[in-house]
Amino acid sequence: MRNDAHQHFWIYNADEYTWIGPDRQPLMQDHLPTDLKPLLSSIGFAGSVAVQARSTVEETEWLLSLAEQFSLIKGVVGWVDLSSKLLGDQLERFSQHPRFVGIRHGLQNLSHIASKPSPTLVRGMDVLGEFDLTFDLLVRPQHLALACELVSRYPQQRFVLDHIAKPPIKSGRLSPWDRGIRELAAWPNVSCKLSGMVSEADQERWQPEDMNPYLDVVLSAFGPERTMIGSDWPVCTAAGNYAQVMNITLGYIERFSSDERDGICGGNAQRIYQIEE
Repeated sequence: MRNDAHQHFWIYNADEYTWIGPDRQPLMQDHLPTDLKPLLSSIGFAGSVAVQARSTVEETEWLLSLAEQFSLIKGVVGWVDLSSKLLGDQLERFSQHPRFVGIRHGLQNLSHIASKPSPTLVRGMDVLGEFDLTFDLLVRPQHLALACELVSRYPQQRFVLDHIAKPPIKSGRLSPWDRGIRELAAWPNVSCKLSGMVSEADQERWQPEDMNPYLDVVLSAFGPERTMIGSDWPVCTAAGNYAQVMNITLGYIERFSSDERDGICGGNAQRIYQIEE
């Protein structure tokens, strides 16, 4: 079964989605499962993993309520407050839902480049480890050293790197991002989503081949067994339509075996996120 491993839903509100600037007009509207369903069907995909777009517990509750209404949502990666004394209670409650598969934390939002995880993050990770959930890493290249330090502390925790760590595709530079990717991929508990690339490319003039050097690095480092396709819809629509964006990866992986392609297009996400059919 083919599943998109990374997309978002929202009911647009300028106050809650301040990161959507005037240069992203296509995003300034509601994006819901009824909008995604025909896009998935158009490329032969059955469902998706819905990922948080707001850092609120209410966001997680809302996504799980959508998952109860729409079978296309195979998993939910939500948000919890890692610094809260109620973290264990939050995770206990959400873990009762069969579609709750993990959480995401935006290390890219750190005001400074840390070399080690904060005591608050460490405490939160200690609690998370009791629940057998994934942890999505949202980072930029400058945070890859911190990501490596974090995953090394928790070798039993399943981590998923979002958006191949947002390399500077528009400029065509690979270093030092490529070195950081290889260092992170050396940890077998980390996987990577082939997503978010058009947002880092020249959004008006990108070509699929612009992504190839970056996909070369990621697939060489993680291998087809630890990578998964994701659209980052609807964020990607600021640079291209759904099929165009997904076809970047679908075209690239034609070089792999059918089993490897099946893994990248859904099997790996099902295994790594422990998605129940």
